Amino acid sequence: MNPTPLKNFLELTYAELEELNLKARDIKDAAKAEATHVKYLQDEGRIKAVTVCFSDIEGRLHMLDYSKQFFLDSLSNLTFDGSSIRGFSALAESDLRLVIDWTSTTYLPSDIFGPGKVLVFANICNQDLTPYESDFRGRLQDYAHSIKKRSGLEAFMAPEIEGFLMAGIDAEQTFDKRVGFSLVSTGGYYHSLPLDELRLFIDRTSEAIRAMGFKNEKDHAEVAPSQFEINFSYTDVVRACDQILVYKLVCRQVAEQMGMTATFLPKPLQNINGCGMHTNVSLSKDGKNVFYDKKGESGLSKTGWDFLNKILNRAPELCLTINSSVNAYRRLDPNFEAPNQIKVSASDRGSMIRIPLANEKTARIEIRSVAPDSNPYLALYSLLRTGIDDTLPADDKADKRPRVRFLPGTIGDAIRLFKASEYMSDLLGDNAKNKYADWKLEVAHRSPRDLGTSVKDAEVVYHHEVTNQYLWNQF
Repeated sequence: MNPTPLKNFLELTYAELEELNLKARDIKDAAKAEATHVKYLQDEGRIKAVTVCFSDIEGRLHMLDYSKQFFLDSLSNLTFDGSSIRGFSALAESDLRLVIDWTSTTYLPSDIFGPGKVLVFANICNQDLTPYESDFRGRLQDYAHSIKKRSGLEAFMAPEIEGFLMAGIDAEQTFDKRVGFSLVSTGGYYHSLPLDELRLFIDRTSEAIRAMGFKNEKDHAEVAPSQFEINFSYTDVVRACDQILVYKLVCRQVAEQMGMTATFLPKPLQNINGCGMHTNVSLSKDGKNVFYDKKGESGLSKTGWDFLNKILNRAPELCLTINSSVNAYRRLDPNFEAPNQIKVSASDRGSMIRIPLANEKTARIEIRSVAPDSNPYLALYSLLRTGIDDTLPADDKADKRPRVRFLPGTIGDAIRLFKASEYMSDLLGDNAKNKYADWKLEVAHRSPRDLGTSVKDAEVVYHHEVTNQYLWNQF
């Protein structure tokens, strides 16, 4: 006779999870979402913990697991030590509050996260519940609400996130420039054997995020060997940014379970294509895509052209928010389809912005120069506010310039332009701007001034998605 199992935590099939998550995704109203999910947690005795997620100023994902009952009893007073998070509050003012965004509720596959867990994102607030200025998730969400209220506009986004699958666990933390990374596949674009390691990894990751309600569209091996891309559907900008962080987390977890490392370094290897996060953006009003105009140039409306021209006009100043690491500037190499030219094109993939072939439903702009290691909330906040609220010089259209301009060639150049920009001070606020620039300067100072022809140890080990307190203190 088998003994009674000691544990009985919730484990759902992927089909059950997908149905549950798609229903959760359809609840847009915050109050309704809270009532629905709190009741579920109260009624479902097999849930043991709630994983609360938030992002720091550089875009790292942080997670806290709360015992379910403690979480429900403490909803009005969830706090954490902000001084322990790089770029957050000083030691003397360390306590910060977490305010749950119930519309982000996601039910989790137990083979990836463990049984009996639910995930939610939180916005960060000061002790008096005012928004914390370095929390760009909260700032992006507030901005999305404000444009909807004042003009009826809604912002949508779909990312195309490229990554590499490397041999061995913790391949980034143990990186040695004399050896480099070891690829698990030598295939190329759209090519991998049905059951090779890269294809198995893509399949397992795709299955997991589909079950989490991502509404997958396609997945494939990318141009470079051992490179992958998994696409999921258009959604509102805050949810899309949440999905970016969770997607990268799932990729890393699946890779580790398979004895490998998923990395989103923009350029982990020289002489092959790097990784981008092509960011497809559009605006709608009353359910209508305001970027579409059948008679407009390239099918884009005046609103769409104004939006992208404002971004091109501010591109040098914005660059640090969308290319936030030393390694990101290695990717901006025109020999490998790198979008380093500050211009727009319907076909030239070296352009910072591309206008994809589209119809009324799919009309959008594709911002190709966004790196996969950027803080998605900060990037989208900066791009949206620029495209919607900035003003173009009356006599100067960015796409009509007589000479081609280029994005900064190193993080040092990008930091200099960012720090000198009054526009970025107005956009982010001096305090958040200076915090962000200071963290970028620290890693820049630990790396050679010039990129050179090989990936250096410092740009990997001190990368904001790789480093921890122990590694940082080895300097």
